[in-house]
Amino acid sequence: MDCRQEEIVQRLMASYCEVGGINHVDCGNLPSKKAIAVLCEDLLQVLFPGFFSEDALTSQDLELLTHERVAGMRERLNTEVRRSLRLRDSQGENLHEQAMKLVCDFMASLPAVRQLLQTDVQAAFDGDPAARSFEEIILAYPGLEAIAIQRSAHHLYQAGVPLLPRMMTEWAHSRTGIDIHPGAKIGSHFFIDHGTGVVIGETSEIGAHVKLYQGVGLVAKSLAAGQALAGKKRHPTLEDHVTIYAGATIVGGDTVIGARSIVGANVFLMESVAPDMVYALGDQEHRIRDRKKQEPAKKEPSIGIA
Repeated sequence: MDCRQEEIVQRLMASYCEVGGINHVDCGNLPSKKAIAVLCEDLLQVLFPGFFSEDALTSQDLELLTHERVAGMRERLNTEVRRSLRLRDSQGENLHEQAMKLVCDFMASLPAVRQLLQTDVQAAFDGDPAARSFEEIILAYPGLEAIAIQRSAHHLYQAGVPLLPRMMTEWAHSRTGIDIHPGAKIGSHFFIDHGTGVVIGETSEIGAHVKLYQGVGLVAKSLAAGQALAGKKRHPTLEDHVTIYAGATIVGGDTVIGARSIVGANVFLMESVAPDMVYALGDQEHRIRDRKKQEPAKKEPSIGIA
């Protein structure tokens, strides 16, 4: 039984001709999702040596192992960056040279990324009484993993590398439930507590010592204008020492949350907040009743008979 193999193939071939926009044929390879996943795992090992490998790491082995990891990352990243650049310039003759420079600049940025990540770990430890150690934060806090990948991908985004930075942050998104666009600008000492459902848009700007809880959204207003908004400031700005509680949604590129202000849980906010303010929902009515006490049964209305 061939399950109508020939018919299925011919119908798919017809579909490939008729349905455009979702085929990529005769155009060279695209960046590999599997390769990006391996690259992100290698990146975590370089950023946090000794934390994401199976074998214990000694100081005597650190330099040799770092040489090996950096060389492996450079080789793999060169391939994926070159494939990404082809999307921007399909006829480019010096893609290899461009990719090599971009990759070298990226690798050279990693010590600075590590400095920022150390502040993020410290912020998590200082801000969460449940944290017992830096080891727990690095190995078990999804927010740190998401920001580690985003801070790395941000360098490639600023360098103009197509597609690849977004693939990196989406890898982290799939693992952590935290969606941070590589274009977002984020200051030091950034802490996402719990993290699930956090969304930070491309043009968001976040100052230093900012703390977000789960379900926070820094999003754009209605995108009915679509691509006409590309490159414009669409997402909010949070100044230094801002705290945003769970489920709050802050909307719009003109919205600024002033320094040291607090936005309460479940707030939907489309206007700026001055510094040193608390913006929260007002009093809400709640009903409490004892489940063991039965409410009196409603009397059914009598039905008259003519």
